Amino acid sequence: MSVATESSTSFESLNPATGEVVAEHPVHDEKAVAEIVAQARDAAEWWQALGWKERRLRLLNVKGSLTRNLNRMAELIHQETGKPVQDAQLETIMAITHLDWAARNAQKVLGPRNVFPGMIAINQKCVLEYQPLGVVGVIGPWNYPIFTPMGSIAYALAAGNAVVFKPSEFTPGVGVLLAELFAAVVPERPVFQTITGLGQTGGALAAHPGVDKIAFTGSARTAKKVMAACAQNLTPLVAECGGKDACIVDADADLDAAADAALWGAMSNAGQTCIGVERIYVVDSAYDAFLGKLTEKAKDLRPGFDREAAYGPITMPGQLDIIERHIKDALDKGGRAVVGGAASVRKPYVEPVVLTDVPDDSAAVCEETFGPTITVHRVKDLEEALEKANGTSYGLAGTIFSGNKARAMDVARRMRSGMTSINAFAAFAQVAALPFGGVGESGFGRIHGADGLREFARAKAITRQRFAIPGNLASFSRTEKEMARILQMVTMLHGKHYKR
Repeated sequence: MSVATESSTSFESLNPATGEVVAEHPVHDEKAVAEIVAQARDAAEWWQALGWKERRLRLLNVKGSLTRNLNRMAELIHQETGKPVQDAQLETIMAITHLDWAARNAQKVLGPRNVFPGMIAINQKCVLEYQPLGVVGVIGPWNYPIFTPMGSIAYALAAGNAVVFKPSEFTPGVGVLLAELFAAVVPERPVFQTITGLGQTGGALAAHPGVDKIAFTGSARTAKKVMAACAQNLTPLVAECGGKDACIVDADADLDAAADAALWGAMSNAGQTCIGVERIYVVDSAYDAFLGKLTEKAKDLRPGFDREAAYGPITMPGQLDIIERHIKDALDKGGRAVVGGAASVRKPYVEPVVLTDVPDDSAAVCEETFGPTITVHRVKDLEEALEKANGTSYGLAGTIFSGNKARAMDVARRMRSGMTSINAFAAFAQVAALPFGGVGESGFGRIHGADGLREFARAKAITRQRFAIPGNLASFSRTEKEMARILQMVTMLHGKHYKR
C-alpha cells in the first residue's frame, strides 16, 4: 500500500499485513525523471565502451553483493509485500541466477559473428552483431518486486544499456536497495538508477524521448496507457500483462504430484502470480480422486504474516474486491465451493478457495483473479481440456500433468501460451536460458535467455567487399552479357523442381 497524491513530493510504503509504514520515498516528477534519464544517457556511453569482459565482471560483482545481502533484500520484500520470508528468499535466489546467466552469456549471444553470404554475394564478408539501445526504462510490478524486473534489468545491462528502474509504488524500497547495492559495486557512472513515485512517474519515464525502450510488467489496462506514452516517441515496448493460466491433468497423471503443484501454483504468494494456476481441467476418470487430494491439501493452508503462514496478505487493497466479486459470481451462477467461499475474504487476507462446477462464462474463469482461489473443471479428454484452456484472451503460461510423454508434449505445443511446464509448475521460470513472455492480452516480447538479451539490443548488419568480381551488376555500366550470366547462375541454383 502507498499513500500519496498527485501534488505530493513524497509517499509512504506500507506493510499490507500490519498497515505500518515501511519507509517514505520521494515522488520523482517529470523534471526529476528527465535529469535522471540524462545521467543515464551519459552513463550508457561509458558502460558500452567498457566492453563485454568489463561489463561481465561488474555484473558478476553486483550478483555477489546481492547474494551477500540476500536476507536483507528478502526481509524488505517481506515487509513491503507481506509474503513469507522464505518465499522472498526464493524470489531473490531466482533473481540472482538470472543476473548470473545474463552476465556470463551476453557476449556469446550478442557478440559479432560471421554470416555466410551465399553464392550470389560470395565476394562479401558479412558480419552480424547486436548493439546496445542506449537507455532502457523498466517499470516493475509489486508481486515479485525483484525477480520479475531483474528479467529486464540484468539482460538490458548485460547487453550494454544503462537502466532506469521505476518500481511499483507498493514496493519502492526493493528498487532503492538494488540501486544502492549497484552503486557500491559500480561507482564510476550511474548505469543503474531507481526512480520512485506513482503512475505519473512511470508515465514520465515512458514518454521521455531519451529512453530507447521500455520493459513493462503489469495489467493489460495499464500496459495500454504505457504504450500510448511510448507512442509519442515511437519508443518500443516489451510488455508482460498477466494471465489466466490453466493446469491440465491427464487420466494417467501422478495425482499426488499434480495436486501438490497445482495448489502451490494457485495459492503461493496469495495467488498473486502472473503465471499462477487459476483454472484446472481434469480428465473425467481422474477428476474425483484429484479433487479429493487437492481439497485435503488446501484445507491445511493458512494465510498470515508469521513464519508458519503458508502465504501472506493481498498486497494491493483494491484486489480484495475483485477476488470477492469473482467468488460470489461463481457461486451465483451455480458453482460450488468445496474449500472456503465468499466468507474466505477477511481483509487483508483471503483464505484458500476451491470452486467446482463453475460455468465457463463466469468472471472466475474468464478474468484474472490474482488471489488464492482456483476453479476445477471435469472434462472428457485432453482435447476438451486443451480447447477450454485455450478459450481465453490471455496466453502467458500453462501446466500439464500426464504419464504419457508424447501426449503431454503434443498438448504443450498446442497450448496457446508463451511457456508450458510438464509434470511441474513453472519450471521454465527457474531456467535462465529460456525466454519468458506471453501472447494476446498477456503481452508481447520476451525477457530471459538469448531472446531476452536480444530484446534489449539492435541487430547491426555489416558487409565488406573482399574482392571484386567480374561485372558489377549494381552499376549503370553493366552489360547484357553480364546480366545473362547471373540469370543463368540463378536458374542453376534455384530453378529445379523439388519432389516430395
